Amino acid sequence: MPTADVLIYTRTAGYRHDSIPAGAAALTELAAELGRAAEVTEEPGVFTAERLAGCAVVVLLSTTGTVLTSEGRAAFEEYLRGGGALLAVHAAANAEPDWPFYGELLGTRFDGHPEIQPGVVLVDAHDHPATAPLPDRWAWTDEWYNFTSDPRGSGGTPVRVLARADESTYRGGTHGDDHPLVWCREVDRGRVFFTALGHASEAYRDTAFRAHLSGALAWLTA
Repeated sequence: MPTADVLIYTRTAGYRHDSIPAGAAALTELAAELGRAAEVTEEPGVFTAERLAGCAVVVLLSTTGTVLTSEGRAAFEEYLRGGGALLAVHAAANAEPDWPFYGELLGTRFDGHPEIQPGVVLVDAHDHPATAPLPDRWAWTDEWYNFTSDPRGSGGTPVRVLARADESTYRGGTHGDDHPLVWCREVDRGRVFFTALGHASEAYRDTAFRAHLSGALAWLTA
């Protein structure tokens, strides 16, 4: 049986989200709808040049802390620079804190969040598959991540912000009028997509959020 071409990695070395099983199941279903098989794993040993060569996309699903070996980091960087794809979901912004390449890849890092509460996502780009299905103002409940910096200021290939948080609709935002939540970029020949959304298990049953993730997968595997 051939190896799956969507690799969903869920290892945690810090806080572990209860929503990981629901997220892994949803992403497996969405991959199947796109005609791709998925594998869910927490084994860092899968990050080898040989295994990654068969991957259309790697998903880091709410990974936290140091979850890769030094060998795995090297293989993953080579994969991404060589044309691979990464979908980083929610707490993946809090992964690999001492790996500079990963921080550069996302463009910023997690810097805390207020209590879970309803708010509004402002969708800036309707020409991207991940945000095309969403309304201009999308009512949503999440942790509303704050970040250490604006990902646009990371240097290198520019980050394209697709959606932002409307901080006037909830408590605890630290970025003011421009609070990126969802963005994408290219790195050498590879592609990267990050969404800060996806804290709760019920999010992965929500039609709009599933369309958001499906669009991200479609863009990454195009």
